[in-house]
Amino acid sequence: MEAENQTEVSEFLLLGFSEDPELQFLFFGLFLSMYLVAVLGNLLIILAIISDSHLHTPMYFFLSNLSFIDICFITTTVPKILVNIQTESKDISYIGCLTQMYFFMIFIGLDNFLLTLMAYDRFVAICHPLHYTVIMKPQLCVLLVLMSWVIIFWVSLLQILLMMRLNFCIGTEVPHFFCELAQIIKLTCSDTLINNIFLYVLTVLLVVFPFSGILFSYSQIVCSLMRMSSAGGKYKAFSTCGSHLSVISLFYGTGIGVYLSPAVTHSSQKSSIASVIYTVVTPMLNPFIYSLRNKDVKGALGRLLSRAASCP
Repeated sequence: MEAENQTEVSEFLLLGFSEDPELQFLFFGLFLSMYLVAVLGNLLIILAIISDSHLHTPMYFFLSNLSFIDICFITTTVPKILVNIQTESKDISYIGCLTQMYFFMIFIGLDNFLLTLMAYDRFVAICHPLHYTVIMKPQLCVLLVLMSWVIIFWVSLLQILLMMRLNFCIGTEVPHFFCELAQIIKLTCSDTLINNIFLYVLTVLLVVFPFSGILFSYSQIVCSLMRMSSAGGKYKAFSTCGSHLSVISLFYGTGIGVYLSPAVTHSSQKSSIASVIYTVVTPMLNPFIYSLRNKDVKGALGRLLSRAASCP
């Protein structure tokens, strides 16, 4: 009977945030609003960069890719939340859960890689300005993004294949609002040694290495700025990094809070709430950060909206 319960699983139950019916309408409106703002904001960033020839540079090429990834990232989780609230159901199929985990790993990994590539771009621009156009060729930028896609595609696929060998009990409850990899591994009835080992490898590859690259790039940028004699030159050089640093702080700060803070890791409710920050709020805020702190993007958005308003 136990073996049957472990092999016949066809769906999971996503517990979400609260079972209070009065809060469901609030959650639905909140998540729908954040989703629409995130999609529209990131889409405007992409259109502004494509339509303005002055923004056809490596930095904005990476930014347009980041905006596209953020749209995909938030779409991985929020539509399922909205459907479950609307239908008053907490079910997610076994295949649906694996699919959600797969794309979640892909897009969060690409977020990490693109933030690293953007940090490298700023490193070359500030530390090696005379060689910037030689180093950051369009072909290299495209190749770096494609390599990121290929690496994460195969690493995520291998993790999902390892997940498919695990057995789960019928009626397994996931104390989260989406199928988060670490949470699902904890709920299995099978031996998870191989999965946990690969999860650590995945974390090092998709999080530790990129974050180390960001720290190295900015350490070199700071050293380069320290050698500048002009205060105006220092400010002008570092101001180009302001938006990127804000996004990095928001993304990694909330991620660290979710996975390393004892108060959060020991409370599923607090973990779910904290996860909303980096899975929903961060993709929503990124367009505002880049448009409000970046004169080039702000100007391109203004011209784009002016052309749209003038169309009959």
